[in-house]
Amino acid sequence: MEDKNLLQGSGDYAERQWETALRPRTFSEYIGQKKLTENLKLFIGAAKKRGEALDHVLIYGSPGLGKTTLAHIIANEMGVKIRVTAGPLIEKAGDLAALLTNLDTGDVLFIDEIHRLSATVEEVLYPAMEDYKLDIMVGQGPGARTINVPLKKFTLVGATTRIGLLSGPLRNRFGMNLHVDFYPPEDLKEIIKRSAKLLLVPIEEDAAEEIAHRARGTPRIANRLLRRLRDYAQMLGDGTITIKEAKEGLERLEVDKYGLDDLDRKLLSSIINKYGGGPVGLGTLAATVGEEPDTLEEVYEPYLLQIGFLERTRQGRKATKKAYEHLGLKIHPSKPILKGLSD
Repeated sequence: MEDKNLLQGSGDYAERQWETALRPRTFSEYIGQKKLTENLKLFIGAAKKRGEALDHVLIYGSPGLGKTTLAHIIANEMGVKIRVTAGPLIEKAGDLAALLTNLDTGDVLFIDEIHRLSATVEEVLYPAMEDYKLDIMVGQGPGARTINVPLKKFTLVGATTRIGLLSGPLRNRFGMNLHVDFYPPEDLKEIIKRSAKLLLVPIEEDAAEEIAHRARGTPRIANRLLRRLRDYAQMLGDGTITIKEAKEGLERLEVDKYGLDDLDRKLLSSIINKYGGGPVGLGTLAATVGEEPDTLEEVYEPYLLQIGFLERTRQGRKATKKAYEHLGLKIHPSKPILKGLSD
């Protein structure tokens, strides 16, 4: 039976605890994104040499690629504290003011889903980022006045899966824009081996490689697959994740050789069988597969676009020839014929 938490996660306390336990804490523990991390090391080293707070950092990329991990590494490497929140949790200017006034010099304020900040909160954030002050309006009507509250110099680290939704003025106030890309299998393999060691799970080299190739270029998914396969190995084998256990477990999880799960295949086959291969609008497609449009756009689409199974056009989404071939569908001018799923 398919584990529906592999891509999105359950979001519960136990899930967060596992992710935190496996999270790298320093650059020396971090695997992958070499160009990005080399630049960050340089900027952090320069800031520490000058005795200054690091410039504000915007990190963007698909879910599960390590944006939160990088925020924690920045704080650890700078030797400062980190305060963690999310855009939807900062509902009014007072919420932001409470966070900012409690920061010490050099501290990191990490705002996940920063694209979901309200316009009112953004207006308060601008002078805080630029001039390290808060402009707070006191009173109403003719007697209203603005009070300037000085802030200690801090570093804002914002993370987003949808950089296009950030307003221009907010985006321009970040000194560094870092794009976290999908990981190649060789990096994911090393991440899996590191996580297996932390989990005290023996794993064969080729089993780690098999998981890496099916992890959608995403460390979070690689770690979730590893944990599920650990269960299979302990219950059906001697506790070691062998290539046999890996392949059988991934088949049980309905994760194919490209890392596609049941919803991926349902999405692609719906475009092909119900809409002639597309184009079809995101809202229509979401209603067809029974999922939220934002989930399709943020969680599923980026990887399907990356591996060339999906095209996004002005008219909507289209399935590519590679998608037809992988699903075993025959391209027909009027009605494709289902041949069956591969792998």
